[in-house]
Amino acid sequence: MNKIKKGDTVEVISGREEDKGKRGEVIKVLPETSMIVVQGVNLRTKHQKQVQAQGRTVKPGMVRFESQISLANVMLVCPKCGKITRVSFSRQGDSVVRVCKECDAVIDA
Repeated sequence: MNKIKKGDTVEVISGREEDKGKRGEVIKVLPETSMIVVQGVNLRTKHQKQVQAQGRTVKPGMVRFESQISLANVMLVCPKCGKITRVSFSRQGDSVVRVCKECDAVIDA
């Protein structure tokens, strides 16, 4: 079970100084490497050359994009209480749901 899923809001707790304390939505989860991509966090710049391939043209210039960040550097933000929290799991019927350790609210609706 993953404690953080696509669409969750997370806060950066360690890493680069300009990213600490930022909150953003998880765009992509890479469980095999324990990395995630968070919107607006860990921004990188790529210098793109002009490419003409298969009938389409890619414009040259600088492209800004979000890079990966380790799962250990972020904590989940509870949608109910708005605090960063650890996650526990609980059984409800046949399903397993994530629960906030701060306010005991069910995160998975």
